[in-house]
Amino acid sequence: MTTSTTVTTQNQAKNNGTATKLPKNYGKIVLTLHNCLLPETTFKETPSQADGLDIETEIDLRVLGCEMIQTAGILLKLPQVAMATGQMYLQRFYYSKSFVRYPMETTAMGSIYLASKVEEKPCRIRDVINVFHHIKQVRAQKTISPLIVDLNYIELKNQVIKAERRILKELGFCVHVKHPHKLIVVYLQLLQYEKNKALMQMAWNYMNDALRTDVFMRFPPETIACACIFLTARKIGLPLPNNPHWFLLFKVTEEEIREICVRILQLYKRTKVNPEELESKVDSLRRVYQANRQMQVQKEREAKLEEKKSEPSTSTSTSKETKRETKNEKSPKTPPLSSKYHTSHKKRERRSRSPYERKREYSSKRHKSRSREREIDRSRERRSDDKRSRTSSRKYDDYERSKSSRDSREDKRKH
Repeated sequence: MTTSTTVTTQNQAKNNGTATKLPKNYGKIVLTLHNCLLPETTFKETPSQADGLDIETEIDLRVLGCEMIQTAGILLKLPQVAMATGQMYLQRFYYSKSFVRYPMETTAMGSIYLASKVEEKPCRIRDVINVFHHIKQVRAQKTISPLIVDLNYIELKNQVIKAERRILKELGFCVHVKHPHKLIVVYLQLLQYEKNKALMQMAWNYMNDALRTDVFMRFPPETIACACIFLTARKIGLPLPNNPHWFLLFKVTEEEIREICVRILQLYKRTKVNPEELESKVDSLRRVYQANRQMQVQKEREAKLEEKKSEPSTSTSTSKETKRETKNEKSPKTPPLSSKYHTSHKKRERRSRSPYERKREYSSKRHKSRSREREIDRSRERRSDDKRSRTSSRKYDDYERSKSSRDSREDKRKH
């Protein structure tokens, strides 16, 4: 993607009229269809070649990945546009990342899964994984068996999701793709050959095969459509207008058409690839890459340790006075309050409790509330008993007093 920066200057004068602010640079991203084409520098040395993978092996891996996406799309009953989009995502991704660091199969799964969403024909991840598992079994001529849902399946599913996110990140979330399929129909209508079904079908086939090459990364879709029509007309022997040339109407040069035709025809000269040999080559390079990475990490750790050792270590005295001072500094001046009215400020750690523990806690709380109610009732009863006893004692005292007064009166009378 191309970025263009716009510069805005802001001059703010204060009361003195001397202070000014520096100009600020703001970024601006421009997204167009021309950003889909890659510059020539990316084709000279790809990340896979930088990791030690030769050019032929890289081309074979690209072809194999595109074939797997095409076959999986047919089995998933996806439209041809979704398959073409997935193949273009795979091609673009491996011009910024390496086959050694990121496995081709999971990236192919992620690309077709993302393409099905973009082209509004979404499918499940489980279906994508099952289809790729079936393709591998058929290619290796093994007995077809269903994929077992276990920890390996869950791990593979997570890898596909990560691959989809990685593709989106590398594409800059610019997933729009302009396909030349419709352009072929439009151009043939202009040339008045829309009724020639053989010409249209063969041009369509050449275009689908061109997805396995780097043609879509180098040339715009209009040029590719003209090249497919040109190659099909040469194959069938159908004359096309040449005075002036028909492709000049679409602003396409003859050199570009011939270069695209050569790249498409070179695809048919390649021998059939053995996937197991390619996987063994990539695995050997991946082991070397991982070993080098571990060595680099170990060296970085050793360098950090040396830096720490080189720093002047602070000398600590071991005398009793210094120890006492450190203890006094660490120990608090006032002891912490441990009464029930002064709770600590530390937050209690929340832990997950089982339903049995919750029930037990609830029952204990309920039991405590009941015991409290019983204590309150008992205290009330005691108070009432005390009142009764007090009233009864007062009555008895009054009776005794009255009796004693009566007796004294009688005694006086007798006397």
